[in-house]
Amino acid sequence: MTGTTTGTDAPTPAQPTAAARAERGTWSLSWHGLRTVTRLELRQRVRSTRWKLALVLWVLVVALITGLTTWAFAVEARDSSYSGPGDPFGGMIYSIVVLFVLFLGLLVAPTLSSGAINGDRNAGTLATLQVTMLSPAEIVLGKLAASWLAALAFLVASVPFVVWALFAGGVTVLALVGTLLMLAVVLGVVCAVGLGFSALVTKPSAAAVLTYLTIGTITVVLPILFGLLAPLTTTSDPVRVWTQTSFDQDTGFAEECEWRTQVREVWHHERTWWMLAPNPFVLVADAQPLVADPDEMNDTNLLAMMQYGVRYAMTDEGAERNECWTRLGPDPDAPVEETVVTDRMAWPWGLGFDLLLGGAGAAVAVRRLRIPAGVLPKGTRVA
Repeated sequence: MTGTTTGTDAPTPAQPTAAARAERGTWSLSWHGLRTVTRLELRQRVRSTRWKLALVLWVLVVALITGLTTWAFAVEARDSSYSGPGDPFGGMIYSIVVLFVLFLGLLVAPTLSSGAINGDRNAGTLATLQVTMLSPAEIVLGKLAASWLAALAFLVASVPFVVWALFAGGVTVLALVGTLLMLAVVLGVVCAVGLGFSALVTKPSAAAVLTYLTIGTITVVLPILFGLLAPLTTTSDPVRVWTQTSFDQDTGFAEECEWRTQVREVWHHERTWWMLAPNPFVLVADAQPLVADPDEMNDTNLLAMMQYGVRYAMTDEGAERNECWTRLGPDPDAPVEETVVTDRMAWPWGLGFDLLLGGAGAAVAVRRLRIPAGVLPKGTRVA
């Protein structure tokens, strides 16, 4: 009798797909798969009215800050009767615009990725991707690429205003390139962290809050801990002090000085400087070819000050002090080995930490998208 074939030897449509998926594996990657997921995500974002509105508001806010900053310092430069080349406050204008763009980026980036996975899961569209030939790694990295590109769209919209601030003077084109590259990397890390939380929790709002808390810990909490840990890293050390033995009764300035050994409380901040390195603002400041010496700064540059500050934190202050005060300040002829701020850079260490954090977020997301999923959190929708 002819009819439907039964038995274990009869193939079903699902068997080839399942076998092929098993052969590819969780971490399999292909350009076609990444491009497919990225294009799907970007098409959804382009259709979104909220994303377009956010981009318009971003441009308006950055333009407002740039205009107000330029106007304020133009008035200050005019009142100071400055007659030298360029704008004496060019570095300050550039710094404020760059730091404000970074601040806005840290606010916007988590919202671009915190709903990428749990939002699709709640809408019942994630399972559609999971049953295709796409691997979990392709789905996650495709969503990450789309979130990052969306964040870069905000950064690109800010470029004209950063370039305008550059024309004010005080900063080189190389510094501009370093700024934009580091801003782009920081936004990518934040998107990756948000994507990880998007795979861990069921609500996009909860994922966004957790992402904000993580970035806030790096940006605010760690610098506070750096200061609070000062008593634990402060020791009583013998210090050689070049100090005055006699002074002018009228002026109070030193007439004669000599070496004396004293026991001082010394803060060894060079032991905890690493707590400042992952800070996004420190990364942007330290990665630029700025002047890391306040005596050579021709204007007030916030980025240069931050760079100098973190490199000073990396420096051991030494065991000698010049406290012989003359009319010219500390005795310029004192036989003291001056403390030279290190030229070591903090940003490679901070960037490495942030990249590991972002990589951990992406790895968590990939593991959460493996199928079969096993045990899912309570309330999680499959399809």
